[in-house]
Amino acid sequence: MSKRTDLAMEARELWQESAGKTTQLPGVRARESTGRGISATVVEILNQEGVRALHKPVGTYVTLELERGLLREPAGFSRAAVRLGKEIAAMVPGSGPVLVAGLGNGAVTPDAIGPRSLDHLVVTRHLGSSFPQLRPVSAIAPGVLGTTGLESVEVVRGIVERSRPCCVVVVDALASRSLERVCTTVQLTDTGITPGSGVGNRRAAFDRETLGVPVLAVGVPTVVEAATLLEDTLEARGCRSAETVSCDPSMVVTPKDIDARVGRIARLLGYGVSLGLHRSLRVEDVSCFVG
Repeated sequence: MSKRTDLAMEARELWQESAGKTTQLPGVRARESTGRGISATVVEILNQEGVRALHKPVGTYVTLELERGLLREPAGFSRAAVRLGKEIAAMVPGSGPVLVAGLGNGAVTPDAIGPRSLDHLVVTRHLGSSFPQLRPVSAIAPGVLGTTGLESVEVVRGIVERSRPCCVVVVDALASRSLERVCTTVQLTDTGITPGSGVGNRRAAFDRETLGVPVLAVGVPTVVEAATLLEDTLEARGCRSAETVSCDPSMVVTPKDIDARVGRIARLLGYGVSLGLHRSLRVEDVSCFVG
């Protein structure tokens, strides 16, 4: 079995486990930092050697890991939202209209991160010049192919052509190799995203090539592939013959309290994106706008 993850930091961990911690990872640069309940890992894939090693496109991947329970504390939530906002602000243009797309199926909880995050987003494009300190931000939850008959990227591309944003921020669910990182980890990347990754239903990619503008992808792992979890569990118990165990690759695992977890992390994403785009706002201001 091959271990599956959508997180660049975990892809790096898997490479190090197979090649050895001291082996130099070609074409990849990484750095880590920790403080006040938030750990940050930045992985830069520099060239095709890095692409072959981690199986991800050239670009920058910023991963924030939150201590469990941090989002349940008002002070912890504010601290996480501000940190996420700063990371987003560093990866998008400083001015100009922005389109935020919440990808996924709102009727399937592990895939509902994108649509639910829009409930906490400060949308301003319709306000015109009433609030000059706020940039024009619009939002769309394009749904999924099975309910709309349209690829999400087709819907968003049409809006991009009409509204001409300077960039697109897409929010979607991902898959992790670890249950500990489910709904406690946020990955930002300037490479775009393939929607549906988190629930094994990969669709057309959202990136600069398909949309014609820069794309910042914001993803949260909500599931772990059952085969990956099984292999890690067997290895942790000293079983080195995990490859002989069969497991349906379509099976995924998610916590029993996924509803509550998705609700908390979706709120964080909405606040974080709002703070990253509207740089004059504070957490309290976002609360006033979105309730």
